[in-house]
Amino acid sequence: MDQNGVISLGEAFVDFISIDQSNTKYMQLLGGATVNVAVGSRRLGIPVYYLCKLGSDVISQFVEQEFTKEGVDTSFTVNTSSKKICGVYVHISENGERYFHSYVNPTPDEVLTEDELRREVFERAKIFYFGSGTLFQEKAKKTTESALTFAKEAGNIIAFDANLRLKRWGSEEHCRQTVSAFLKYANIVKLAEDELHFLTETDSLEAGIDQLSKMKIPYLFITMGSKGAYAIFNENKVFVPAPSVKAIDTTGAGDAFMSALLYSFHEKGLPFKLFQLEEYLNFANKVGAVSTTEIGSLSANILWQKNIG
Repeated sequence: MDQNGVISLGEAFVDFISIDQSNTKYMQLLGGATVNVAVGSRRLGIPVYYLCKLGSDVISQFVEQEFTKEGVDTSFTVNTSSKKICGVYVHISENGERYFHSYVNPTPDEVLTEDELRREVFERAKIFYFGSGTLFQEKAKKTTESALTFAKEAGNIIAFDANLRLKRWGSEEHCRQTVSAFLKYANIVKLAEDELHFLTETDSLEAGIDQLSKMKIPYLFITMGSKGAYAIFNENKVFVPAPSVKAIDTTGAGDAFMSALLYSFHEKGLPFKLFQLEEYLNFANKVGAVSTTEIGSLSANILWQKNIG
């Protein structure tokens, strides 16, 4: 059986974004890094399986409805009546800027467990993608380790986006050691520039890349926001600048970038030439840029589509 599609393992979130400075009324949007990547990859036209634990209340129903609307396969998720979906509240300051206000997780121990994983989905899919959100909680970390075993046995391409959120970790050192230990499992690693410096404890791009080169990561991508992104392959470094857009909300731009990378690897395979990496980077930069042109990490127009140019 030909393997087809992307698995995204993570935790579904709902973003509650204030609609005015009173910060009492909110837009309710589907969110979370691994959700953004799942939806983004699906919008680009490839099959996607999302693995998580959901509840049975109205918020979980909202999440499932949004996944269904987007065409993301949730048949390998697990539902339990006790699970409550995480919420992220984004407020508006006096000068009109949006900022992270609070993160609410009523059931932090209710996560997908290793015995709830099904090997079948890894045998179906071509790519397995995960982030650090399944690593700071011990039970979720064990699930991720089991998922990586299944992915390797099934011959999946393994992709990891650190997507660090330090407030969720007990300490910076615990975060650094744990995330760094998982880099070696991935064929594809994406880090933002500040994440590179944090993990390698360096203060320059060159020093950070040199430090990570010891880990022999096959494909390393470093994003630099509106400047563009680097790809490192076989000790060769390629830089592609990002297109200029009128950015309104940069939330989820890195996730959009990752979605585009996964699309390219899924549809075109592993790149062995630098010009192929440039093509992958150029496409990912465009998709990431378009995602910043509307409010909300998944709200940007369907210019997400692969004919984005």
